[in-house]
Amino acid sequence: MTIQINDTSPRIQYTAANTQASFTIPFEFFAVTDIKAIKTSSGTDTNLTYSTNPANVNQFSVSGAGSTGGGTLTLGANSTNGDIYTIYRELPIARTTDFPASGQFSVETLNTELDKIVAMMQQNEDNLKFSPKAAASTANTYNLTFPNLVANKILTVNSAGNALEFSQSITDVAAVAAIASDIITCAGIAANITTCAGISANITTVAGISADVTAVAGKSTEIGRLGTTDAVADMAILGTTAIVEDMALLGTSANVSAMGLLGVSDVISDMNTLATSDIVSDMNTLATSANVTAMGLLGTSSVVTAMGLLGTSAVITDMGILGTAAIVEDMSILATNDVVADMNTLATSDVVTDMNILATTDVVNDMNILASSANVTAMNTLGTSANVTAMSNCSGSIANINTVASNISSVNSFANQYRVASSDPSSSLDAGDLCYNTTSNQLKYYDGSSWQVISADTDFLAKVSANDTTAGYLNGKLVAGTNVTFTENNNGGNETLTIAATDNSIPFAIALG
Repeated sequence: MTIQINDTSPRIQYTAANTQASFTIPFEFFAVTDIKAIKTSSGTDTNLTYSTNPANVNQFSVSGAGSTGGGTLTLGANSTNGDIYTIYRELPIARTTDFPASGQFSVETLNTELDKIVAMMQQNEDNLKFSPKAAASTANTYNLTFPNLVANKILTVNSAGNALEFSQSITDVAAVAAIASDIITCAGIAANITTCAGISANITTVAGISADVTAVAGKSTEIGRLGTTDAVADMAILGTTAIVEDMALLGTSANVSAMGLLGVSDVISDMNTLATSDIVSDMNTLATSANVTAMGLLGTSSVVTAMGLLGTSAVITDMGILGTAAIVEDMSILATNDVVADMNTLATSDVVTDMNILATTDVVNDMNILASSANVTAMNTLGTSANVTAMSNCSGSIANINTVASNISSVNSFANQYRVASSDPSSSLDAGDLCYNTTSNQLKYYDGSSWQVISADTDFLAKVSANDTTAGYLNGKLVAGTNVTFTENNNGGNETLTIAATDNSIPFAIALG
């Protein structure tokens, strides 16, 4: 077997794509059984088997054995995209050929044995690459002996730095890993830890009063509020002799309970607002025994809650605005039982919603327009019971009103052309105008120069059918047949027409209408 062993790693990996089934083997091998393959799918390894006729994706065949440059691995079915295929050469580390001590021997066999030795060396080299090793420049990481295994211990370097050992407990390491976040936190405050180490005696003292510290820690929120610049400035103001005496008066059980109620965030914010020099002076005035007693009464939970609501900056501003003489006078006017009852009526959800709708700029502008003296007078006129009833009735005929409104030009035209008066009109006259004179009870038309009476045409001309071309009077349109006569009665009055038979032996029928 003539083959050249190239300096190529006897291992290669492919990531399957486009459902490929064939993979190139870029290194030399001597027999098809020298080739091994592993499929890795979703992290799971599967050893593939060689077959001369592979039937599925877990079987493969090989070509190119004994050829320089390698060969090809072919799966029994198309691969799944993304699966990883590891192909490697695995020769048994053994010599199967022995040469005679003298005489002739096969050079080809010798070449094959030498090629296999080189291939085995490449195989060992590749295996060594999967093992940890020291750098070529290392000063002490060589000639190390691996120690015996010890249960639940971790491999570490000894304290001399010249050997390996199993000494660190995995339980201890797990415990440290469990507080890794705490260790990271401590590393971030290393400077603070160093500072604490320098005051260890003080820390010991504090540890001796841990119960007190715990009690103070329970008030951390209140302490945080008092530690602001404004609060510190306020305490400097409060630290005078007079105010200390006032605080002694305030230090009774009842007042302390009241101050506990006052120690909430909103009330403290209010006290910051109150802690100006002028207001402190006012509090000195208020700090008499009688006033303190009164404040004890005010320090109840409900009153403190009310003061918390009133003590915001916005409300204080509002009270400043409301505290003027004019507004106080207005509030006195509004504070009657009737007005309060009216405000309770208006304060419902529906009414408030309506007022929000009405409070837009457009609606306010409209109300300003409607609020003129003339419009108010007109609305008062319209607001009578009779007019409201009439408008309610009109709402049921709104379609007819809309129809008239859309034809208002025709309505106005008719109003100009037809008039009712006690005498004939003498102005705004046009030919074709109509007028009913209520004095003479006559309907007249204007012919362009004078009013003419419209007379009723009492002579009615009739047609026999729609096809009749000439209209005539009834006695002229009826034709008497044999033995039938027509007689006109009451000529010039309430005329009638008698139809009679001259031969009573002949029956006949007449249908009129």
